[in-house]
Amino acid sequence: MSHLPDPDRQPEFYQTVAVKRFFAWLFDTIVILVLSLVIVLLTAFVGAFVWPILYLTVGFIYRVVTIANGSATWGMRFVGIELRDAYGARLDTGLALAHTAGYTVSMAFPVLQVISVIMMLTSARCQGLTDVLLGTVALNRRVTA
Repeated sequence: MSHLPDPDRQPEFYQTVAVKRFFAWLFDTIVILVLSLVIVLLTAFVGAFVWPILYLTVGFIYRVVTIANGSATWGMRFVGIELRDAYGARLDTGLALAHTAGYTVSMAFPVLQVISVIMMLTSARCQGLTDVLLGTVALNRRVTA
């Protein structure tokens, strides 16, 4: 993690990141919900019969595509944070896929999600479980010195 900003010497990169991640999650959840509802309408409501699968698929694709194409979902961009790998680089498609898969697994098991949230709230770099496993971190995008 030596390539990332040090939370003690450069705390501005991590200030309010955990809270911003929550608001980004809310924003993304609304976007995924709207996209899923549009698909239900476009399929003449057939999509409603497979709603859980549709919603999970749309959410997975949305997260992978947006993270791979800007290292942040639309919600993350809205609140001013982005994901970086252990070397400080933006996430590529493979790492975006792995990060989204980790997020999906943690959401499937509430205990893992609770652990992840506690980690975000208590760790110096505001990293969740998936972040620690992959060596990724969410940082404030625009930092003023």
